[in-house]
Amino acid sequence: MDSARIPAEIDEQKPSVARVYDFLLGGTHNFPADRDLATGLLRIEPQARELAQANRAFLTRAARMAVESGIDQFIDIGSGIPTQGNVHEIVQQVDPRARVVYVDNDAVAVAHSKAILAGDERTAVIEADMRRPADILGHPTVGDLIDFSRPVAFLLVAALHLIKPDEDPYGIVGALREVSAPGSLLVISHLTRDDEPGKSAAIEKLYTRASSPAVARTHAEILRFFAGYELLDPGVVYVPLWRPDAGEVAERPERFLVLGGVGRVREPA
Repeated sequence: MDSARIPAEIDEQKPSVARVYDFLLGGTHNFPADRDLATGLLRIEPQARELAQANRAFLTRAARMAVESGIDQFIDIGSGIPTQGNVHEIVQQVDPRARVVYVDNDAVAVAHSKAILAGDERTAVIEADMRRPADILGHPTVGDLIDFSRPVAFLLVAALHLIKPDEDPYGIVGALREVSAPGSLLVISHLTRDDEPGKSAAIEKLYTRASSPAVARTHAEILRFFAGYELLDPGVVYVPLWRPDAGEVAERPERFLVLGGVGRVREPA
């Protein structure tokens, strides 16, 4: 990792979920503590790298669907370390006017994002915590780029399973829904305990060492995040099954441990 981009306040001994994810995706913006936790994750789930890639592919397909349906504003919450196939790269290929705000509470992720996005007037990054959605929605940078009177896509990909029950995860989504104009989209992927409860429990235990916990939820609990939304086909499914590209086939999709779905804010009756 480039030491010039490491903020002074970073604790290199504390694993970060953003940097662990970066390691699994083949990135280099991580520390020994992050790699140590990732190694432990690979012992629990040897396919962890493949799972991370499947989750990233879900993000790509969902973002592409959103911009192709006419959405030109995106807020990616829990965006993590920049890697190939970032949201602005995906959506601006379809609509060069599309605007994207990345949000993360990891200072390393924010520092790298700012360096990559320097000079891009349609894309920005802010350091904020999804546990305080008002800080995100009221941030001046968000106000400069996002017009909440028009549809916006909120992306919470591999994000909400970092929120403990007592931190009101449903309230976070509710705050986003309240400012969403009709036609807005909510994109979620989330660790589940439904089909591999032993692995999910082991991952939860491992992540107690990290900057944020991992909280696996059931299909019904994840579906509840879409209250007030019209759930788009094919619903909340294992991420490889959500509108796969032509020729993509996932064997035993339940082994991917993560469910994903997209909801749309309904037009008023």
